[in-house]
Amino acid sequence: MKIVIQRVSEASVTIDENKVSEIKNGLLVLLGIVDDDAQEDINFLVRKTANLRIFNDENEVMNKSLIDVDGEVIVVSQFTLQASTKKGNRPSYIKAARPEVAIPLYENFVATLEKELGKKVQTGQFGADMKVALVNDGPVTIIIDSKNKE
Repeated sequence: MKIVIQRVSEASVTIDENKVSEIKNGLLVLLGIVDDDAQEDINFLVRKTANLRIFNDENEVMNKSLIDVDGEVIVVSQFTLQASTKKGNRPSYIKAARPEVAIPLYENFVATLEKELGKKVQTGQFGADMKVALVNDGPVTIIIDSKNKE
């Protein structure tokens, strides 16, 4: 499981010209799932998402977490995070989990993050053609792979 975390001053998801999610200060989380992902991957990434100290403190130092700043979150499924670009110029998505595996894991990730934060997490819609808009604050963008815990 991979996530791209972007610290945002605002973000939204629009589907068919309808804004389905919108936040101000917080995180936009793009989530890519593979077949062998499990609860252990979800737990690891949820803890990182909630506790990563990437928000500024009173001295403008990144020293506060999403929990500390009571920030909002949008989680968007993004199978292209699992793209393989090893051969040629056309990415392969063979590693990305099929919907029957990915949807329950995606929903579990969102539910686990809501429990960790004690608040509602906004989402996109799995499999939909989404327009994701954001103002990346910083910019701050962090990539975390649950299979490569560096």
